[in-house]
Amino acid sequence: MHGFAPNTLDMSIIGAYFLVTILIGYLFRQRTPSSKVFFHASRSLPTAVTTIAFIAANCGALEIVGIVSASAKYGAGMLHFYWIGAVPAMIFLALSMMPVYLRSGALTVPEFLHLRFNAETRMLNIACSTIMMIMVSGISLYALTQVLRTFLGYSFTQTVFCVAAIVVLYLSLGGLTATIYNEVLQFALILAGLLPLFFFILRDFHSISGLLALLPSNMRHSWTSLPLFAPQTSQLDVVGVAMGLGFVLSFGYWCTDFVLIQRSLAARSLEGVIDTSLYASLVKIFFPLLVVVPGLAAAVFFRSQPSFAFDQALPALMMHYYRHGLLGFGITAVLASLLSGVAGNINALTTIWIHDFYRPRIAPKKTDRHYIIVGRFFIAGGVLLSVATAYVALSFNNLMDYLQLLFSLFNAPLFATFLLGMFTTWATPAAGFWGLLAGTLCSIAHNFAYRLHWITYSSDMSSNFYGAFLAFMSCLVVTIVVSGMTQTKSRQQLADLTYWTASRGHDSLSSRSIALAITAFTILIALNLVFR
Repeated sequence: MHGFAPNTLDMSIIGAYFLVTILIGYLFRQRTPSSKVFFHASRSLPTAVTTIAFIAANCGALEIVGIVSASAKYGAGMLHFYWIGAVPAMIFLALSMMPVYLRSGALTVPEFLHLRFNAETRMLNIACSTIMMIMVSGISLYALTQVLRTFLGYSFTQTVFCVAAIVVLYLSLGGLTATIYNEVLQFALILAGLLPLFFFILRDFHSISGLLALLPSNMRHSWTSLPLFAPQTSQLDVVGVAMGLGFVLSFGYWCTDFVLIQRSLAARSLEGVIDTSLYASLVKIFFPLLVVVPGLAAAVFFRSQPSFAFDQALPALMMHYYRHGLLGFGITAVLASLLSGVAGNINALTTIWIHDFYRPRIAPKKTDRHYIIVGRFFIAGGVLLSVATAYVALSFNNLMDYLQLLFSLFNAPLFATFLLGMFTTWATPAAGFWGLLAGTLCSIAHNFAYRLHWITYSSDMSSNFYGAFLAFMSCLVVTIVVSGMTQTKSRQQLADLTYWTASRGHDSLSSRSIALAITAFTILIALNLVFR
């Protein structure tokens, strides 16, 4: 394995990217005349833009560095994060949940929980979302320092504060609109930086099948190498993947994550709001070519190095394959993915705190200018907190393990609350709060038990999958029990807040939306059969 340091050309490409990022924020500063546009960009953007932003918002540390490192560690089983752990949930979000979000008029996830349940449920979700978004942003900052240290030899402090300043600048200038258009740029750079790597790997190994042939048998297949149920003896099993990832973590992330919902709601038309995640699902089906395949190649290259850090797999591959100029694009692609993760979460966090806490509870009747100024201070504070939490990621040797832990703690119980809230009329306001609290606490207790070795799993990922399912079931059971003992809302109070109480019926789905969903699902089934 060999490589060489970036030269002046490579550094110029990286510098140009940072300058364009800030310029986009500056250009959109004059196009954010109100706090609603600054924080929400509601119904103002073309569907093509919101679709790319929807994909790019998920192309942070989780998608790029995390999946490559996890594929190097676990093998072809990481295909499940796309074909089981993403596409079905994206289709469900579009066809079943986005129509309810639209009819409710809620601009944030906590606001919907307030409308459907009560203020206490809203505040609990704000607290959980704050912790999760700050931690996820910290992961992206940590991953970015790992990349720049590998490529350029920069220290953690030098890297993290430089990137933090850039994020604060363009978020403060242009708000959500600038963030979304920057995500379009970032996605283009990700493709430009990762596509050559995929083709170089195919050239060296002659085909994907040639690459798979060099892997251990348990890393070659997505399904056939998995036992049905063996959480204590196998890194992954069918039950854990299907229930923990395919159902709870997948649906919990794609259907309740405000960063993603925010991009769908920014689409200009009603159809665009629904079709955003459907178009994105078609792209998502083929995205493993850019991240799982390099991870499998890294597993072949580095299996003789037991001390190799998985999170350095992608930069190490780029140093091996790329030459000057192309290396600059490769580094920029990774930086773009990580900046996307930081910016998306910080922007969403700021929107939640201003819209759901500061405006209604602290300063309800201030001017738009006041809210935008305060929002910029929140952005700076959020980035500084992310810098602090980046140190937590140092204790994990695989970013995907850490990210799925966070999702199992916070997204898994939230999905149970949303599922009962949107698709039943009997879930009560009190039950929404107590169910969400119980599920979160149960997930935290499960993780502590695993860390203290009171219960055992064969891998951190298996612990995350089973912990997520436990959190989901705990929230579900407590919500059902408390609903049987407390007062429900009337159908008039629930108008447009559940799937069954829509005042205008279910007429928001177009034939195009249904056709897109069928196409994505058909391709998905075929790929699972081919690569089983």
